[in-house]
Amino acid sequence: MPSVERTVTVSQPIQKVWDYLSDFRNSEEWDPPSVSTERTSGDGGVGTTYHNVSKLLGSEQEVDYTVTKFEEPHTFQLEGDAGSIQLLDTITCEESDGHTSVTYHAEFDPQGAAKLAEPLMPAGLKVLADKVAASMEEHLSRL
Repeated sequence: MPSVERTVTVSQPIQKVWDYLSDFRNSEEWDPPSVSTERTSGDGGVGTTYHNVSKLLGSEQEVDYTVTKFEEPHTFQLEGDAGSIQLLDTITCEESDGHTSVTYHAEFDPQGAAKLAEPLMPAGLKVLADKVAASMEEHLSRL
């Protein structure tokens, strides 16, 4: 199953970083492909659902996410269903000496005919992960 992981470190307190990232609606700001993210139910904790629209390779992809882990201020996990691909995004935060390190791990599980494209995914995902990490670091640094 293709996956990517990036870690960024910023000079911000963990709670400020956590509050920003665990409100997944903010992905519109830090996640370059995201066009819109709407909370469709819940209070942000486990069981909360979000509807995300992202633009990838010139077309829009809709993903319905459910928060499956919410361990403040350290671990935030969402499972996503994009129809032809299942997603698992995990964000972990650790604080040390006034800095917060954020690790973003994303797993992609193609379904059906999309499995044919799986061998081509790693190269594109690496580029995407680099863009997401750079954008996340930039936005977190400005909090």
